[in-house]
Amino acid sequence: MTASNPVHGTLTRLSISRGSSGKAQKSIANAPLAVACAIVYYNTHEMKTELLQRISIEPDKCGGRPCIRGKRLRVVDVLQLLSAGASFEEVLADYPFLEREDILAAIEYAALQTDHVVLQSA
Repeated sequence: MTASNPVHGTLTRLSISRGSSGKAQKSIANAPLAVACAIVYYNTHEMKTELLQRISIEPDKCGGRPCIRGKRLRVVDVLQLLSAGASFEEVLADYPFLEREDILAAIEYAALQTDHVVLQSA
């Protein structure tokens, strides 16, 4: 990226990869920095939305707690495995129906649950 100042600069090249989703890689050449940032935000938001679609909440499964793709594996189970030191590869080996994106979805879901304003009374 080349820029004369951080807000009004010019992005000379940007590539956006979708990982294993199979969608085409996007590329931006010589775009204004503000436009490039908006495109990156939109694509990142879109990828997060796709990940979060992997999380399901059904009243009759696991007490209505968030699960992975309707399976009886809760988001908290995946997070606890990771916090205990299990690698993505170990989790995927132990649960063959899981995909890497399922683990990322669990992490993203947890991140969104903690991202809220905390009001304190005086």
